[in-house]
Amino acid sequence: MASASAWLEAFRLRTLPLSLSSILLGSFLAKYHNSFQWSVLIGAVLTTLFLQILSNLANDYGDAVSGVDNHNRVGPQRSLQSGKISLKEIKIAVILFSLLSLISGLLLLIVGTKGLQLKDALVMLLIGLVAIWAAIKYTMGKNPYGYSGWGDIAVFLFFGWVGVLGTYFLHTQHITLAEILPAMSIGFFSAGVLNLNNLRDRENDKSFGKNTLVVKYGVQTAKIYHATIISLGIICAIIYTSFNGNSSWKWIYLISLIGLVRSIMIVLKNENPALLDPELKKLAISTLIFSILFGIGLLV
Repeated sequence: MASASAWLEAFRLRTLPLSLSSILLGSFLAKYHNSFQWSVLIGAVLTTLFLQILSNLANDYGDAVSGVDNHNRVGPQRSLQSGKISLKEIKIAVILFSLLSLISGLLLLIVGTKGLQLKDALVMLLIGLVAIWAAIKYTMGKNPYGYSGWGDIAVFLFFGWVGVLGTYFLHTQHITLAEILPAMSIGFFSAGVLNLNNLRDRENDKSFGKNTLVVKYGVQTAKIYHATIISLGIICAIIYTSFNGNSSWKWIYLISLIGLVRSIMIVLKNENPALLDPELKKLAISTLIFSILFGIGLLV
């Protein structure tokens, strides 16, 4: 039976700050519009953590079965790859976290859609079910979309629009067009984390038919793509801030640009994929800092 430390490795705790960025920003935006609910925040955090862990476990399983996880892969060794956890155990864990995500999501919907028409609640339920499907199908099962270059779009949508706007909607029970901009910021930064991951693993991915955007279009294009999406995320935030908030404190999130711009420079100069591994965590933390400072700036 796998040890607790092996499971913690499989959960990939360093990926969790990125998923929390979406929930926190959506909640900050709701608070800014005087519609914050603690029950929604707690429910959204739990559901998102379950979904992120589910995605990580499914990713381990899919990459192990396909052969992508092997001794040539750059980055930390995974528990399944090292034999600390068996395929059967990880499959059971995928089922367990699918159920936890579903139960937590349903409880969140009950709280967040109270008083709404049934059709609105059903739309949110459908989005939640698609999120569970997306977490599993990224690398697991037949024709996983992560092996065809669609992972970046999925990350942008689920960490950006679904994560931020979905949380905002459950707090406020409505969505305005303006909130799409900060949601896009988190989506772009999250896609940047995935791009870093794919740049790091490009040679191994190519060998085993995992056709990420980096594999499809090459390293130089991926570097330009990285600089572009991070820059777009910053621009979206600046546009939103220019028209919202009354205090000069609303610009405090510009501090987080140190980490974001640094990520661009590191990627553009990088020649050794292995050196990109610690940058994943740094960009994820920079995104979390951005989310917190952006929200604080609106509320001060």
